[in-house]
Amino acid sequence: MNDAANIERLVKKAIRGNVDAYGELIEMHKDYLYRTAYMAVKNQENALDIVSECMLNGFVSIGKLRQPAYFKTWLTRILYNTIHDFYKKNPVSEPLEVYQVQEPEQSVSKEERMDLYQAINNLSERYRDIVVLKYFNELKISEIAYVLDLPEGSVKAYLSRARTELKQLLEEPAG
Repeated sequence: MNDAANIERLVKKAIRGNVDAYGELIEMHKDYLYRTAYMAVKNQENALDIVSECMLNGFVSIGKLRQPAYFKTWLTRILYNTIHDFYKKNPVSEPLEVYQVQEPEQSVSKEERMDLYQAINNLSERYRDIVVLKYFNELKISEIAYVLDLPEGSVKAYLSRARTELKQLLEEPAG
């Protein structure tokens, strides 16, 4: 049985109330959840709290999931809602230091990566969320639209504007 079929089988069991199946699903996705939360809050303790709350919220509402194939997207939406709730309760946040995600191509210097991360951090929250979901979490436009509760056309427009803004932020000043 391939991974997608196994995940879908576990999701169906979890929807029917199987706690062990939900636990297995969380075990499979815990690193992804933590990495995503950490990228948003830049603090290990806060990221762990957010992931814990996300797991609990997911467990409580798993019965509402209608399309088992979209479990990860559904869980990501819960995670982003939890992150946004965190920021509502804690409006002051630390500036971005370093994303703890897959390393870009080795031909990119550490300074260039830091410039990129700082430029991403300088984007508005909406643009930053879309860039992170698309390029760091590798979600499709339709999945991003679901996670952020936006029309797909808006996601495409925001992504285009974010790329334009990033390009401007990263261009070397003429001197």
